[in-house]
Amino acid sequence: MTRNEELRAMLAKAHRYIASAETLCQQGDYDSAISRLYYAMFYAAEALLFFHGLSFSSHRGVISAFAQHFVKTKTLSPEMYQWLRDGFEKRQISDYEFQTNARTSDVNDLKSKAEQFVAASMFAPIHLPQEAEHALLAMGG
Repeated sequence: MTRNEELRAMLAKAHRYIASAETLCQQGDYDSAISRLYYAMFYAAEALLFFHGLSFSSHRGVISAFAQHFVKTKTLSPEMYQWLRDGFEKRQISDYEFQTNARTSDVNDLKSKAEQFVAASMFAPIHLPQEAEHALLAMGG
């Protein structure tokens, strides 16, 4: 798979997971919806790091590197880092706790943030290699 194809796959999966979350929420499966929304942000963050030649084996590694390479450099807002961290924490609860208090409003709040996160990640001025920029444009940028 080329770098272009990998970027497209990561971003397509992020978009698919947002759509899945909406379906899960309509079915009353708020925990799974929260998990999908976190993963949408996670895949978008991974895509940004990947095209800077960076790859990490843990969620915490991706989250930390996202902050270091995109937030501390003021390429993306600190708010996005907070959304990613909050999403991670909510996903941990949703995936591993048997009883949660997740509600429609929790899903809707995280969905709004995930949509903004993925969109901002796709169009961030991060000086991607030329083939990555072409892939982003092909995705609708």
